[in-house]
Amino acid sequence: MVENLKLVDAELSIDELCDRFVNKQAVVGILGLGYVGVPIGVAACRKGMSVIGFDVNEKKVNKLLSGKSYIDTIEDEVIQGFLDDGKFDVTTDFSRLKEADALLMCVPTPLTKQREPDLSYVVKTTEMILPYLRKGQIVILESTTWPGTMSEIVKPILEKSGLKSGVDFYLAYSPEREDPGNIDFSTSVIPKVVGGDGDEALKLALSLYDQFLKTVPVSNSETAEAVKLTENIFRAVNIALVNELKMIYDKMGIDIWEVIDAASTKPFGYMPFYPGPGLGGHCIPLDPFYLTWKAREHDVSTRFIELAGEINVSMPSYVVTNLMSELSDRFAKSLNGAKILIIGIAYKKNVSDMRESPAFSIMELLKTKKADISYFDPFIPKIEDLKEHAEFEGMASIEMNAENLKSFDAAVIVTNHSNIDYELIVKNSNLVIDTRNATADFQDKYSNISKS
Repeated sequence: MVENLKLVDAELSIDELCDRFVNKQAVVGILGLGYVGVPIGVAACRKGMSVIGFDVNEKKVNKLLSGKSYIDTIEDEVIQGFLDDGKFDVTTDFSRLKEADALLMCVPTPLTKQREPDLSYVVKTTEMILPYLRKGQIVILESTTWPGTMSEIVKPILEKSGLKSGVDFYLAYSPEREDPGNIDFSTSVIPKVVGGDGDEALKLALSLYDQFLKTVPVSNSETAEAVKLTENIFRAVNIALVNELKMIYDKMGIDIWEVIDAASTKPFGYMPFYPGPGLGGHCIPLDPFYLTWKAREHDVSTRFIELAGEINVSMPSYVVTNLMSELSDRFAKSLNGAKILIIGIAYKKNVSDMRESPAFSIMELLKTKKADISYFDPFIPKIEDLKEHAEFEGMASIEMNAENLKSFDAAVIVTNHSNIDYELIVKNSNLVIDTRNATADFQDKYSNISKS
């Protein structure tokens, strides 16, 4: 139980509300305890703030309450320490929302099957806040979304309470910038873009975030919403570009990785991006289509974004096609009945996050070709809690050893985790399809490597 901090039982001025954050007298409520919510809660606790985490998932809540972390970069001892200090509490009881002075919504914003924004989590969470909204609170959305979500979706729902934004309560938007697995850029060191529904909302939001983060204020919430989309569209478009270049250079017998390394020596006007087997994670494969959808409302086409999406979505098929060609050319073998080992099913290196991982698209394509599929991933011993790709639920990672590797017709490196012995894989595999340049250090030593 968080050591309390008296509820605000009288109307306070904006300066008095700000002082509660500055003086660590306020409670921060975090709705959604995933890869965004838990790290920001930990960052706040580290600076002496009191945090209550809310989630509908009892399994997550119970795990945190037992002092266990399910976030790769946060140790169990950190969670237990904050619980012991009385600075951190976790609950499924949303009636306790009234105890918090700030409510940070850190919930998923996926796409529908029609690749349109799915704001159901945002809407449901906002509706859960509604009965407990009180004067003086600030509600902040951190989930990636289209410009106008706060003013067009969140604000009207909360004003059904009879309270008015900017007068009785406050609204702001501050996009998450998490990079799971990146030890160089934790939540506490990544600058936080903040936009508010009015000047007072911005002032109050900054008084919160300034206590544990470096902030970057912008003029309004729509601008902050656009910032996050711009960041991820930039990455998606540039990754699509190098993916297309890779396919072109492959036909010419040119190694794209060598090209990128050489181009990176230019000290100006160039930034390296790297090809891969497709996009994964909760941001880059999804976020660009939030702007595509919203742009239609303004009769604007998003040709770059849509073309980038087409290229990136096609990469798993490109990998499987290359695998088929290599098996046929080298061994006169088809995929039908071939034993294929997928190396790495997380969406990026050194994390256990499988969301939108291109590995599953590759596995589905292999399954349609009647291949016999196994996987190895040191971060994911068993495939569990999938929202999609249910046919792979329950699969377990194989043991990595020479004997097992020799039993497969091919190994496909999809995720280049740092703790994998790639030379062991190459040395004992019949064929290695390397989509991540993980075997670069010894590609001249072995002839069974194919970059894909």
